[in-house]
Amino acid sequence: MTKAEIHDILDGHTPFAGVNVGRVMDVLILLSAIAIALETMPELPAQLRGLLFKFELALLIIFAAEYVLRLATAPRPARYAFSFWGIVDFLSFAPAIAFLTPQWQVVRAFRLLRLVRLLKLFRGSHAMERLVVAFRQVRGELAIFGVIAGLMLYVSAVGIYIFEHDAQPEVFSSIPNSLWWAVASFTTVGYGDMFPITPGGRIFTTFVLFIGLGVIAVPSAIVTTALLESETNIQRRIREARENGEDTNNNETAQNTKGD
Repeated sequence: MTKAEIHDILDGHTPFAGVNVGRVMDVLILLSAIAIALETMPELPAQLRGLLFKFELALLIIFAAEYVLRLATAPRPARYAFSFWGIVDFLSFAPAIAFLTPQWQVVRAFRLLRLVRLLKLFRGSHAMERLVVAFRQVRGELAIFGVIAGLMLYVSAVGIYIFEHDAQPEVFSSIPNSLWWAVASFTTVGYGDMFPITPGGRIFTTFVLFIGLGVIAVPSAIVTTALLESETNIQRRIREARENGEDTNNNETAQNTKGD
């Protein structure tokens, strides 16, 4: 069995002994998320807590074995180890070691990093790959818009401080403190812990809320446009490959595995 075949089995592209390994791993990841939620319940029976511990131990062994297998079969092990998916695979089991070592009581808070396992659900997902491609295509536009959004947050914090500081010195005590109000307003959340009471502050807030809608809508439109363009390009390449008599399934598999 070649290294590429092992990767295909782990990613679920090729069944092993009639079992889709990728789907089994997805189910284990979802069960792990449920187990992590259950173990935080203080009224959980001791017997069930013991079963959860054994289940976590089994997951630790399975995910550790998967990581070692991927590392051993990767064309460039070091590159895989420090890649995004390599780090995700490592963090899917490493924090659970804190359960087995009583001396690590201080770092047991990091055990929630096991939730990184949920990211493994996106491995091999064509939709996720298209999203990554779309973000790469518009990363320049998003970076510029991020800078503009940051400047607008700062200007909003300064503006609300000017309008509201004298009326509410304990609430809008400083510009850094007013940044929380700017973030909550820009994201149109509005927790209600900080709100204007002066007419000028309310008028200023109205403009900020409208600008906040654009802060959310513009990046979404940029990414959506890039996704549509990416989908169009993919369909065009598939159509051209079919016209040339190429195997599109093999092309897709090669694109999915080249990152490892």
